[in-house]
Amino acid sequence: MLTRKQHELVCFINDRLKETGVSPSFEEMKDALDLKSKSGVHRLISALEERQFIRRLPNRARALEVLRMPDRPEKAEKKARSRPAATPPGQSQPVRVVANDVVEIPLHGRIAAGVPIEAFEGSTMLSVPAALLGQGDHYALEVSGDSMVEAGILDGDYALVRRTEVARDGEIVVALIDEAEATLKFFRREGTMVRLDPANRAYDPQRYAPQQVRIQGKLSGILRRYD
Repeated sequence: MLTRKQHELVCFINDRLKETGVSPSFEEMKDALDLKSKSGVHRLISALEERQFIRRLPNRARALEVLRMPDRPEKAEKKARSRPAATPPGQSQPVRVVANDVVEIPLHGRIAAGVPIEAFEGSTMLSVPAALLGQGDHYALEVSGDSMVEAGILDGDYALVRRTEVARDGEIVVALIDEAEATLKFFRREGTMVRLDPANRAYDPQRYAPQQVRIQGKLSGILRRYD
């Protein structure tokens, strides 16, 4: 199962190849998907490569080949419409999540719960109980550090994050700082500044100008493994 952006990108590349015979540029892909930077395109392409939807052709600039296509949204809708109704007409059907259902979400690397470190390096998949996720597009990051321990977030945990670019005061967010480093902190506004608060008395809040901070998502849950 691809994320929405992964699905959009592989469809865009395939349509452009059919139309012109040439792969779109990274700038064109960024604009088509309404992404903030080309680094997001690189991450999506790497994820599609790992899942064998596309491959890069060696020794050729801007050369991508589509290996296979996911179902188009209209196909998924037709399948859904073809299923027999589980409840009589006129009655709403409750949404149920089976406890042992699992979904795969991208695991993008390590996120700092302390001094910011690089995030979004590489992209593998992590199996997650569906009950831990709500609506929306999600990804996971491995927590590194102890600055969020008083919020129950420990070193080695997996942070389950819903993609969003907005946050309210007091929410735990993944914040990208200066387009280079990411950290997991409580988000707050302080006058004209953005304050990122740890949940550990040993650490001080971090203050940045708003243009230095870009919200990458909000914490949805924590997955912990016991060895």
